[in-house]
Amino acid sequence: MGNKKKKAQPVYDRPSDANISQAFKKGNTITKASFFVFGLGNLMNRQIGRGLIFLALEIAYIIYLITFGIGALGDFITLGTAQQGEVYNAALGIYEYSAGDDSMLCLLYGVITLVMTVAVVFVGCMSGKSAFCTQVRKEKGKHIPTFRDDIRSLKEENLHGFLLAFPIIGIVCFTIVPLIFMILIAFTSYDHEHQPPGNLFDWVGLDNFKAMFSQGSKLAGTFWPVLSWTLIWAVFATVSCFILGMLLALLINRKGTRAKGFWRFMFVLSVAVPQFVTLLSMRTIFNANGPVNVVLRQLGIIGATESIPFFTNALYAKITIICINIWIGVPFTMLSTTGILQNIPAELYEAAKIDGASAATIFRKITLPYMLFVMTPNLITAFTGNINNFNVIFLLSGGGPDSMDYYYAGKTDLLVTWLYRLTITQKDYNLGAVIGILVFIILATLSLITYRRTGAYKDEGAFQ
Repeated sequence: MGNKKKKAQPVYDRPSDANISQAFKKGNTITKASFFVFGLGNLMNRQIGRGLIFLALEIAYIIYLITFGIGALGDFITLGTAQQGEVYNAALGIYEYSAGDDSMLCLLYGVITLVMTVAVVFVGCMSGKSAFCTQVRKEKGKHIPTFRDDIRSLKEENLHGFLLAFPIIGIVCFTIVPLIFMILIAFTSYDHEHQPPGNLFDWVGLDNFKAMFSQGSKLAGTFWPVLSWTLIWAVFATVSCFILGMLLALLINRKGTRAKGFWRFMFVLSVAVPQFVTLLSMRTIFNANGPVNVVLRQLGIIGATESIPFFTNALYAKITIICINIWIGVPFTMLSTTGILQNIPAELYEAAKIDGASAATIFRKITLPYMLFVMTPNLITAFTGNINNFNVIFLLSGGGPDSMDYYYAGKTDLLVTWLYRLTITQKDYNLGAVIGILVFIILATLSLITYRRTGAYKDEGAFQ
């Protein structure tokens, strides 16, 4: 039997080369202690600069906990206990407000403290792994990096980490913390009746989700119709713009069409106009006394005092919104599909024509599959965007016509515009957070399932 190749031993030159389990299993006592006393292993091996940085971060966190963090965690659990009240000032003869807790700040400071704790745990792991790497290098007689070497590495092999550090901190502060804060609101009673600091709100667990799905409740009676219309709208808006935009691109791109540049310019001209300007103009054009109804009256199609309820009738409003969205969305699709059509290999068409394939067969077997292969990820993105298409609904119909059967929602409201009404108008932030979570779950599930079934995912090199 031949000699077996020995398994290559890992070289622990950087903390990223090791993992926590290796550091605990193979590390000495000082290395293991470095997970709890940050920078200990580095300081013991004369890596003073790196060790002091680790230790300073731990000391700063401990000071934060003692002075503020422990209290913030306690308030995070209770969301405040002292409610703002009125106290009579006998000297002035007036009532004054006494300071109380603010549940919103209790929740926010608690989230910040928890995120800081997670970050400190991560720093502790980095401290332990750094100590382990230094231990291994020392045992092998290798050079132990000095602080000057660490600074120099930030310009060379660790440049990516140095440059990414600031964006990561920004993402944590301005994206992750607010996101966690908004998600947790869904599990509280933060609504129009509990507005801090006047009225504290509390944790309610899954009660808001139960209310959203409880059979017979007004919330459930609003959520399901709004969800249904949201999905119908997203499908029609996405499919109609794709099909019509693709047909328009095919028509302009065919050999017999003259002045291709002129026709593309005419359709793309609408893209140059800001979308909100187009939407507001369309709202004016199709209102009860707008140009469309005026012309219809003059032509005698409708009575002199009549008007077509483009935005005041639920069915008419939905059809009108979809049609206006086609006008806005088709030019974008036409641009995208034009680029794809011009990149389909001409040899495929020539071979199909030699084999006697008809125009319909060529479209079905070559053009459409190629288009779908390239455009499917874009279609998924467009579908996601249409589910959250706030501008079109809000600027055209405002979500109306309103319905007494719905909980502060109109017949054309999408989930995102209903969320806007609940939070901005009604101050029901907990219900708005619930809808936000549900929208994310729906979009993430549909997008992942759809994308994993596409040819772009399964067979990446099919059309290369």
